[in-house]
Amino acid sequence: MPPACPSAAAPAALTREELAAWLRLTLSPGLGPGAVRRLLAAFGLPQQVLAQPASALRQVLGPAQVQALLDEAPELAELATRSWDWLQAGEAGEEGVGRRILVLGDADYPASLLAIEDPPPMLYLLGQVDRLAMLRGIAVVGSRNPTPQGAANARQFARALASAGLSVVSGLALGVDGAAHEGALEGATPGQLATLAVVGTGLDRVYPRQHLDLARRIARQGLLVSEYPLGTPPLAPNFPRRNRLISGLSQGTLVVEAALKSGSLITARLASEQGREVFAIPGSIHAAQSRGCHALIRQGAKLVESAQDVLEELRWPVPAPETEKPLPATGADDPLLTLMGHDPVSLDALQARSGLDTPTLQTRLLTLELDGAVGRLPGGLFQRLASA
Repeated sequence: MPPACPSAAAPAALTREELAAWLRLTLSPGLGPGAVRRLLAAFGLPQQVLAQPASALRQVLGPAQVQALLDEAPELAELATRSWDWLQAGEAGEEGVGRRILVLGDADYPASLLAIEDPPPMLYLLGQVDRLAMLRGIAVVGSRNPTPQGAANARQFARALASAGLSVVSGLALGVDGAAHEGALEGATPGQLATLAVVGTGLDRVYPRQHLDLARRIARQGLLVSEYPLGTPPLAPNFPRRNRLISGLSQGTLVVEAALKSGSLITARLASEQGREVFAIPGSIHAAQSRGCHALIRQGAKLVESAQDVLEELRWPVPAPETEKPLPATGADDPLLTLMGHDPVSLDALQARSGLDTPTLQTRLLTLELDGAVGRLPGGLFQRLASA
């Protein structure tokens, strides 16, 4: 059942006083999202909640929670000012990049999040905020340390899914997440909500810093989304928690590569619990990054080999085949690729198969690597890429 929402709809744009009330309600120590929703259901919007006497609040909260709510923390006033200034700065910021804070009860709050067990009371948005209504999301997640093939798969699948009109949802992390965002930006058409990056920090920070430029491009073609207040640093517990929003904003979750102990498997589990589809790309039985996907497939996730598999399962219109074919590699006809197969292989094993001397083999591998036909893995291993 969807959680209770305020009894009266919040206005489309928060006033400064309303914003301060929401921050005080949601950030008072000891008040989790569940307690906040109970208060909203009992009394209405935050200003109405804060106007209640302690005796009324004690019908919903424990004594310590009531006291925390009544004793406004000094830092909340400062945060309210900073948040208001952040919203106002959006009006004078980069053209076409908006800022907004949505709250439970807002008509524009994503309906897909209202259907999950614990939707965030506040949702911060940066980017194409007016396009949120067109959201039809597909999550693409995976390892922070993917194989070259895994990174290529994430980019190619995301490009094809975006070109079919879906918005690719991921977490802005290194590895598969970043490749998925890049692919979505490449595949989306002008005016489309290309991709959503659900982050584990405040939106006034970018983590990891290597994705600063990517975050800026996402803001111009998609959305950056956070449930955390401005100034929130990259705290470890926030990232697994934000995964429920990645799956909750999506019709399905595609896991590209994942080890057995991976945050991507958390996202897949949450998607399943939320009644969403789960997809997984199989990989080499010798690759640790594929074992999580294989475990998901054994548990009932749909094995997919192309973006078309995902689109068909979602009953989404399938584009022309050429939009989802991998890009050809220039070294695709090299017989050395046939000897490699598709599993990771060491230099010694490949030398035994080919009979080539070491300098010649290394030169051939370097050429194939530069052509995009071969990827170099940790441990001195090489792997043929599927596009070759």
